[in-house]
Amino acid sequence: MATDLNQPISFEFFPPKSEEGREKLLAVSQQLGQLEPAYFSVTFGAGGSTQQGTIDTVLDIKNQGFSAAPHLSCVGSTKDNIRKILANYKKHGIDQIVALRGDIPSGTLDIGEFRYANELVEFIRKETGDHFHIEVGAYPEVHPQAANAQSDLLNFKRKVEAGADSAITQYFFNVDAYARFVEDCKKLGLTIPIVPGIMPITNYAQLARFSDMCGAEIPRWIRKRLEGFADDRESIKAFGIDVVSELCQSLLEGGAPGLHFYSMNQAEASLTICRHLGFNKG
Repeated sequence: MATDLNQPISFEFFPPKSEEGREKLLAVSQQLGQLEPAYFSVTFGAGGSTQQGTIDTVLDIKNQGFSAAPHLSCVGSTKDNIRKILANYKKHGIDQIVALRGDIPSGTLDIGEFRYANELVEFIRKETGDHFHIEVGAYPEVHPQAANAQSDLLNFKRKVEAGADSAITQYFFNVDAYARFVEDCKKLGLTIPIVPGIMPITNYAQLARFSDMCGAEIPRWIRKRLEGFADDRESIKAFGIDVVSELCQSLLEGGAPGLHFYSMNQAEASLTICRHLGFNKG
């Protein structure tokens, strides 16, 4: 399945909650670092609950010699708080951010001074000019809270017009959904790179739960195969490697400008998929 690859790859981490988790993640980033990724992104907890964890993880990654891009969620926050976070990132030499609205915590009445991600992008540009390369989210299968596909597309357009440099999609298993989304963006004059988000399949119950929350469709034929494996974890992993490798191959052959892996702080599946694709650096 090897192919000639010049497109960048990147990986998402979440901040570990213990010293043991931190040590494990440092080992994972070293393993994935063999592939010479463009960067590692690090998620940000709703309401800033993992804010310190995000910056600590980003600095750990930078200290290993890799580029790192913190996620920055604006829901429940204030302009003053975001301004301080941006200043801290600049101080530490961080020049790339994944700007997101974030999930509104249940029971929250005050959503803060930002309602949508485009407002955050606009604020970052106003405060810091072109210092940050800004990534935003994109949803080929439509954001679960969007009224319809057209309104979701217009939301994306607002983020681009506010100053986004590129986008990372929610994960998906339907190549046609991504191709249609990119085509619809081009019709609106939106030409920034839209990098597919890739979710390795290693645990069916976890995948089904995530997919229900984020609106990603698991095609019926994949669901039925995974259900048939029951608790046979090795068969699930092997099938997942094949399915996701073929998905990535199709995306790259179709012109995708890179791949962004939701690693779940694990190296094995992402590493194996990338090796299958021909990313044989390191």
